[in-house]
Amino acid sequence: MNVLIACECSGTVRNAFRALGHEAWSCDLLPSEDMTYHIEGDCLKAIAAGRPTDGQPWDLLIAHPPCIYLTVTANKWLKDQPPRKSGALVGAERRAAQQDAAKFFMAIAESNVPRIAIENPVGYMSTYWRKPDQIIQPFQFGHPEPKKTCLWLKNLPKLVPTKIVEPEYSVTRSGKRIPTWYHSPSPSPDRQKKRSVTFQGIAGAMADQWGNAAKTIQGELL
Repeated sequence: MNVLIACECSGTVRNAFRALGHEAWSCDLLPSEDMTYHIEGDCLKAIAAGRPTDGQPWDLLIAHPPCIYLTVTANKWLKDQPPRKSGALVGAERRAAQQDAAKFFMAIAESNVPRIAIENPVGYMSTYWRKPDQIIQPFQFGHPEPKKTCLWLKNLPKLVPTKIVEPEYSVTRSGKRIPTWYHSPSPSPDRQKKRSVTFQGIAGAMADQWGNAAKTIQGELL
């Protein structure tokens, strides 16, 4: 099965599918961390072009569009306010960036691929477009990190949890309970990138459950 993992440079989901024998490729504006089976560039062009080796169409598309302007946790920066010293967008500029991000999300959702899964945190797309088909947590797939992840699905079943473990939380000095993973790794230029990598347990479930489901659907269509 031809699988494209859009907006991924880590190769985590791509490699999970390839381990099960699928012809999987990742695509991102950034180069791949392992330099294999990766398309560096615009994922919308990669979707339209098909498999890079021969142009065959994609059977399954899994996308992780950037969420920085879509997540609900950043809503406070949407209102008009003084510029941030960090350079982060606020006010009208951030609202415009949110609209651009939403349009990119929808371009992926409306692409001509028979089976699509789009992943994003809880945020703007639930009202801009529609509610997600499923919300999963890493602790349902063997990782103790609490991190709500929304899935919008087209012709794919909901993921079935594979290993439920106890989630880990820390308590701040003020008594607020927060996910332990949120402040790890420590601040660094690539902190956001590391936080966005798909958990291995979820990647494995996608490959096992959606890879098999897509094969079944494809067989029924044939």
